[in-house]
Amino acid sequence: MSTTPEERLDVSMTINGRRYRSTVEARRTLADFIREDAQLPGTKLGCEHGVCGACTVLLDDLPARSCLTLAVQAEGRQIRTVESLAEGQELNTLQRAFREQHGLQCGFCTAGFLMTATALLEENPTPTRDDIVETVSGSLCRCTGYQTIVSAIEQAAAEGQNVTNGGDQ
Repeated sequence: MSTTPEERLDVSMTINGRRYRSTVEARRTLADFIREDAQLPGTKLGCEHGVCGACTVLLDDLPARSCLTLAVQAEGRQIRTVESLAEGQELNTLQRAFREQHGLQCGFCTAGFLMTATALLEENPTPTRDDIVETVSGSLCRCTGYQTIVSAIEQAAAEGQNVTNGGDQ
């Protein structure tokens, strides 16, 4: 049986440790679900073609472009957004490093970079500079020139603890 884009389907997923359920059109993106249904505005929509990386979230702990992922594809899965990183008002190590190294300017791409870097640091707590450069090469920033982003990730790796709170908000 085929599903039409307009067909409505029930979906349930855990975002930042909280369960969300809704009935959505089959074509609804995960980014729209996160922003509108879950009311978590940190995930940004830039190009909506999967090129810029601003919409990156962690889907079962792996970076995913939420503008290319359908909400129904996230059925039963664990998602972490940028809102999962801070503990209340307390920034985590990576967020503080971005602030201290000026790894953000306009801030539009920052959430995507933070989530991409979180996945990197969880997989490899001591990445080389080349590892970091390769990882961030999949995201676009029009303001920083990338050097400060790379420096922020290097700083967070050097500090080495509390990079993420695991999304248990």
